[in-house]
Amino acid sequence: MKTSLFDLTGRTALVTGSAQGIGFSLARGLGSAGAKIVLNDRSVEKLGEAVATLASEGIEAHSMPFDVSDVDAVRAGIASFEKGVGPIDILVNNAGIQRRSPLEEFSVDDWRDVMRINLDSVFFVGQAVAKHMIPRGRGKIINIASLQSEAARYSIAPYTAAKGGVKNLTKGMCTDWARYGLQINAIGPGYFATPLNQALIENPEFDSWLKSRTPANRWGRIEELQGTAIFLASAASDFVNGQTIYVDGGVLATL
Repeated sequence: MKTSLFDLTGRTALVTGSAQGIGFSLARGLGSAGAKIVLNDRSVEKLGEAVATLASEGIEAHSMPFDVSDVDAVRAGIASFEKGVGPIDILVNNAGIQRRSPLEEFSVDDWRDVMRINLDSVFFVGQAVAKHMIPRGRGKIINIASLQSEAARYSIAPYTAAKGGVKNLTKGMCTDWARYGLQINAIGPGYFATPLNQALIENPEFDSWLKSRTPANRWGRIEELQGTAIFLASAASDFVNGQTIYVDGGVLATL
């Protein structure tokens, strides 16, 4: 018997930072489950290419270019789409950056960049979208946390702090908004082969360490995050709230 639990037909999903990498893969996965996709990034050119790619695969896609760390731009973009195109049913807060440096040498400017893109934006976009979801009495928000929401690694302490914040902001969003019919959860990816991790992928020592540290003995493939996103965006997760699901090949399960 066919189930409709994971069917996203008729739903619209906004994915931030989705012109490439994990964000684009998540958008593609949600689109394959029937959702109409709204891609967000700062680059209009990259967004155009991403929209064209999804369209060639039969997925309806729109672009919404704005800087997720600019609260005024976020609010204006969300309001314009809701008024001109239609309601946003699913939000994936994916936009993120990385800066690497020993903590004692980490610059204040880099600290602020990491916080505003990785953590502030989750609040800005989440609040702007939730204000439209709440009167409708339904909505799915998926925040992209990280393995670093639980465990630190040398030279990325600010990223660890920001992603720890994403995990706990997810709990806070649930505490405030579940009463209105919203489900807010997070996905914590382990190590995936993405442009953000390119320097690590090309480092033989780190590559060897990562594979030996991961029970699955490999890097993750970005399409392997799609199933968890579809689950959290669909009716299958209607009583799942405030949770972070780690997709990490078993890293957190073992010493």
